[in-house]
Amino acid sequence: MKAREILEETFFLLIRLGIGNSVHSQIHNEINWIELEKLAAKQGLSAVIMDGIEKLPEEKRPPKKFLLQWIGETLQGYEYRYELYRKTIAEIAGFFNGYGLKMMVLKGYACSIDWPKPEHRPCGDIDIWLFGKQKEADTLLKENGITVDTGEHHHTVFYWKDFMVENHYDFINVYRNQPNHRQEKLLKELGADDSHFLYINDERVCVPSANLHAFFLIRHNMGHFVTSEITIRQVLDWAFFVKKHREEVDWPWLLKILNEYHMLDFFNCINAICVEDLGFESSIFPYVQFEPSVKERVVDEIMIPEFSEKEPKYLFPRVFFKYRRWKASEWKHKLCYEESMWTSFWNGVWNHVLKPSSI
Repeated sequence: MKAREILEETFFLLIRLGIGNSVHSQIHNEINWIELEKLAAKQGLSAVIMDGIEKLPEEKRPPKKFLLQWIGETLQGYEYRYELYRKTIAEIAGFFNGYGLKMMVLKGYACSIDWPKPEHRPCGDIDIWLFGKQKEADTLLKENGITVDTGEHHHTVFYWKDFMVENHYDFINVYRNQPNHRQEKLLKELGADDSHFLYINDERVCVPSANLHAFFLIRHNMGHFVTSEITIRQVLDWAFFVKKHREEVDWPWLLKILNEYHMLDFFNCINAICVEDLGFESSIFPYVQFEPSVKERVVDEIMIPEFSEKEPKYLFPRVFFKYRRWKASEWKHKLCYEESMWTSFWNGVWNHVLKPSSI
């Protein structure tokens, strides 16, 4: 077996151990722990892999000095930061609640609460939805001395302490693809539901309904998969969501919507990865059919993206880079979108014309 195959097999085995799913093979005797740590960090799963290592026999674990360093980094980069993340969300919610504005958290925190150990999901920026009151919120922020960046299409950006906050006025970028307008209308209809909430440090914070979160997660992950890349952490977001909320999701409705927008093939592949590679029970997912070779290509793309060059800093090299990345993503586009590549291309060009700062 090649070194890369051993690395990836060990990676998935430790994920399954770390999240408490069954494993069907033994861990290899010779593991490049340095490379495994790099892969875990890239996939946003350092803490989950550490959880898996803790379930190994002593003789199968990495050297003690290396392991202690890894544990320290996990505590600092995941658990301590997650607690600060929660406190920051509570502060932002408290700010807006004080002005009578309701705040919903999307993506990061909304996903983490479905994980068995929320603090072991990496936390990046904070995504919020203010039920159509985004402009009022931006005005309030500016009046309180907070700089608001309007350079993006479907959200503004501000900083609260060390965290970047994306204040969404759209759930998805309606300028990027033709179906996005209809999908956005649906998402906004679902996003009007403010009946799902929790309290963080006594502050009321709304979370997405099961149907909103189900459609948004698949749509969001699919968009990132086509235009750049996704990680196994994002696949786990979906798996943990389904495991916790499967009884709340209207599956016939969701499958109808996904079929209407040519999203079933991607959906099926993600479900297959959850079952075959991550060890989740197939019974928690709706019955799906998938092409094994396509599913394996999706896994390969997640683990080692076919186009993994870094985006250049300067304008013209960056434009050429984006064109080459777009061409390299043709197979992903065909898997996920019904519209032609060239229609998508010109929509993308118009997207950048409207917001040159997005280039």
